Amino acid sequence: MEIDFGEYRLSSELRGHEDDVRGICVCGDTGIATSSRDRTVRFWSLDPAQKNKCTSSKIMLGHTSFVGPLAWISPDESFPEGQIVSGGMDTLVLLWDLKKGESVQTMKGHQLQVTGLAIDDNADIISASVDCTLRRWRNGQPIESWEAHKAAIQAVIKLPSGELITGAISNIMMCSQSHVNILIANLFTISLWMIPIYVLLSFAYFLFGIFIRNLFPIWKKNTYLIKNKEILLVLQIQLLFLIKQAAQTTMHYLFYNIVCLFLIKQAAQTTKHCLFYNIVCFLFYFNNRNYFFNYRKSYDCVLKPCTTFFKTLKRVGGLKLEELPGVEALHIPGTADGQTKVVREGDNGVAYSWNSRDQKWDKIGEVVDGPEDSMKRPVLDGVQYDYVFDVDIGDGEPIRKLPYNRSDNPYDAADKWLLKENLPLSYRQQIVEFILQNSGQKEFAFDTSFRDPYTGGVTFELTFFFSTYISRISGVPTKPVFMHIPKKGMLFFDVAQFDGILKKIAEFNNALLLDPVQKDLSLTEIEMSRIAAVLKILRDTSHYHSSTFADVDIALMLKLLKSWPDAMVFPVIDVLRMIILHPDGARLLLQHVKEGNDMLMETIKKVTTAPALAANLLTSTRAVTNLFKHLSFHPWLQGHRSEILDVFSSCCSSSNKNVQLSYSTLVLNYAVLLIEKKDQEGQSQVLSAALEIAEEGNVDVDSKFRALVAVGSLMLEGLVKGIAMDFDVQSIAKVAKASKEVKIAEVGADIELVTKQT
Repeated sequence: MEIDFGEYRLSSELRGHEDDVRGICVCGDTGIATSSRDRTVRFWSLDPAQKNKCTSSKIMLGHTSFVGPLAWISPDESFPEGQIVSGGMDTLVLLWDLKKGESVQTMKGHQLQVTGLAIDDNADIISASVDCTLRRWRNGQPIESWEAHKAAIQAVIKLPSGELITGAISNIMMCSQSHVNILIANLFTISLWMIPIYVLLSFAYFLFGIFIRNLFPIWKKNTYLIKNKEILLVLQIQLLFLIKQAAQTTMHYLFYNIVCLFLIKQAAQTTKHCLFYNIVCFLFYFNNRNYFFNYRKSYDCVLKPCTTFFKTLKRVGGLKLEELPGVEALHIPGTADGQTKVVREGDNGVAYSWNSRDQKWDKIGEVVDGPEDSMKRPVLDGVQYDYVFDVDIGDGEPIRKLPYNRSDNPYDAADKWLLKENLPLSYRQQIVEFILQNSGQKEFAFDTSFRDPYTGGVTFELTFFFSTYISRISGVPTKPVFMHIPKKGMLFFDVAQFDGILKKIAEFNNALLLDPVQKDLSLTEIEMSRIAAVLKILRDTSHYHSSTFADVDIALMLKLLKSWPDAMVFPVIDVLRMIILHPDGARLLLQHVKEGNDMLMETIKKVTTAPALAANLLTSTRAVTNLFKHLSFHPWLQGHRSEILDVFSSCCSSSNKNVQLSYSTLVLNYAVLLIEKKDQEGQSQVLSAALEIAEEGNVDVDSKFRALVAVGSLMLEGLVKGIAMDFDVQSIAKVAKASKEVKIAEVGADIELVTKQT
């Protein structure tokens, strides 16, 4: 079959999301909906005048973490334009009125991230989650729940027949009533055969055990220890049972295997434990033979007491199972967010974490013990791992804990961790390399069956090989595959030490109060309380979609920027940096800028005048970088591009690595913006700034990497490839490609590949 590679062509690009897109949903013939890590759902209306053209018409805010799956409910009388259902990392399922762009229902019930959505024939909402459950919702209320998988459910779809198919990490399961009935019937058959066969085998095992122990007695601390010869004979006995299985039915065969595995496990226990178990079974067989006709009584009289005994020996998390508190301990509220507690649930110990926001204990998972040296293994959230790494991703982010077992697929572990930490998937390769290097698995063989859960792709090398192969068999040339370019989306600085900022402002304010000359510049008690209130709003990122500022708050910040001495202004700029990230804060700030009082540009010029303080350069470059988050500020950024890049150019030679990184991030954001705007003059200036950073010998690795990404992106998708070639960018790419830093070498190879394109 010949493939028509020209059948599908790119017709338009929809730009608006501020982070990677996680879900897409077709909404009839009216448009499409998209979801993103930026916590928004956007609806794009089809342009009736231009086929295949869409425009952003609604932005729906309500999720407190990134949004994933989407589903569309067709219009009815109540909702003439239909509804959209969204699920997010915040465990919520939200129902939106497409006409108003507002949330009309919030469905709570899942314990972990919502990963899939489907709509059944009754317009009920079916949601799947990482917590291994499916839930059915009607009119915003849960009416049904299933725990169909033992692993995180990744997707759910409804078949035309009405059945649901769910996909998990380990398998796929079709849910229907008939399957449930068959499962129950099979369990009943297995339990019916269990007791009589097991007791007979235990009796035989007991007799052979006496014979073996008489031949090989070893006394140590009043306990018989099983030695290798005993285990060998026991295994020979098991072999006799296995031979006998050949004449049994499939059901018997299955059960004999289970019994023999259990007996082999017993052989590794102390003789005291084996004797106890078998003597009980033997005596019961002779004294209560009539009970074998009632397998329920057999369970109550034989297995239940023995099982209870062995429960007293089980340990979880280094503690005896019997010493753990029961589930009633979860009725006692926790004392701090993230506090962990391990409780006994049946035969297992289960770890829970206290959720201060919802005032409840969230289930983490089952706690298991490893080998005898398990107490030496690191523990995270009540679970033991082979490794628990400290990960510093830079950019002022806090240190994070990365758990890993050597049996895990490092790519799978990296993906799960990035999702849990709400970090961009662009960190994936770096995390994998970090895991392999620190776990000693440098020779890890990549599993070619692995597929990225979001792109469906494998590693770069395999993807490149496959595309090249398709090119050869089809005769159609394929585009080169780049690892780091072109850059899509902007980077921001969204972490702040709010307590430190408030403390520093209070310290400077006290200094002004004590200075007779500058006393009039100090803040009143009411103004200090206003700043504390502003920081409280900024600290609560989960309510950015609903919290607001007063105009006097922004006016107060601008007043301080204008009046306070240069040496004291940097904590105020840091507050402004975070206000910019807040939707309402950015809106109010833009109003002040549009009114002709452009305090932003005045402040930038003020704090960059030589000799500029490193703290002022750092906070101001980060503040300007954060302006790229909002489309409404893009015209201002484009209009002041030349001034901004000129006044911050000294950051390139700064000895402060954080200042270097902030400046290179600013340059990279400008590259992305000006490529989109097709501004050749602006691209030329940004290219010059990026090349200056790339050629600087004393620049931090991360700063150089971002500058090289800017260069490669401008050459690949911008209008300045010829200018870059005139600047001898080939030499810069060659030097970068030879770097010992992996990501520098990779982006150097990307740029070299661009230079070879015609």
